[in-house]
Amino acid sequence: MFKQISNLMSMVGQAREMGSKMNSITEELKTKRAVGSSGGGMVEVEVNGVGDVLSVRVDDTVLADKEMLLDLLPSAFNQATAKSKQLHMDAMKTMTDGMDIPGLEDALSQFSGGPTKT
Repeated sequence: MFKQISNLMSMVGQAREMGSKMNSITEELKTKRAVGSSGGGMVEVEVNGVGDVLSVRVDDTVLADKEMLLDLLPSAFNQATAKSKQLHMDAMKTMTDGMDIPGLEDALSQFSGGPTKT
């Protein structure tokens, strides 16, 4: 029984530590940048590490062609979002490094869209 209580206390301590680390990582991710582009750079989307869109740049030649713009925008947004998710995943891996939490690696893999361990 004492071993179970000790394990529970250890997990509570790890959860508190993770909460504190998560706050600082979130603040750090807000300063990171990721850019997605399409159409050979004619459309660029910049996001931060938490996925907030910071800017969108569209070449003047694309503005004249609505269909092209509608084709290029989603691709640029998706690319920027994927890069932002990778920044987030990398930060989460460093935060949890050394913590023994069952299922954590699988959960992080699912969040990033990667394969899970079997």
